[in-house]
Amino acid sequence: MKLLCLLSAFVFVVVPAAHGQSTVATDVTKAEIEAVYESLGQSIDKQIRVVDIGKDTNVAVGILERSALERQGAVGAIVHHDVTEVYYILEGGGTLVTGGPLENTREFPPDSAAVRELIGPSGGGTFLAGESREVSEGDIVVIPGGVPHGFSRIPDRVKYLSIRIDPDQVLPAGYVSPVLDK
Repeated sequence: MKLLCLLSAFVFVVVPAAHGQSTVATDVTKAEIEAVYESLGQSIDKQIRVVDIGKDTNVAVGILERSALERQGAVGAIVHHDVTEVYYILEGGGTLVTGGPLENTREFPPDSAAVRELIGPSGGGTFLAGESREVSEGDIVVIPGGVPHGFSRIPDRVKYLSIRIDPDQVLPAGYVSPVLDK
């Protein structure tokens, strides 16, 4: 929990100060994270908030959970063209593959809810190669925009926060999860 507080402080206090624009901090509380998590249902990813931090940059916080997965053969990947993601593993873990070339690529529809609200312009494909790493509770992984990534194995499940740095403000600044906006 201390690491989560430090990460939040960095994203919402240090990053805006570096840009010299924003003069307010935005809180994302544990209660808000859990409320949005409880509303995941069949979805694996929900945005909690999107904050304009100045200098045409947004920072978004999302909560994700993926269930058990054991891929045989090709590993699927997603690549966000501009949005950088910082994963903070809350529970569980698995094998995360990053980098490397893809085959069978496709672009996600620009009008899809995922592109508009969660991840910005993105595509997918299957890895031809990449770097595999084990991730578990407490780990942080920084995935720059343009870097393919995907899980090849999840023994049980993995629950994680995704801090999304959006340098082109393609995500909706001021967005607050409808779960919290009641």
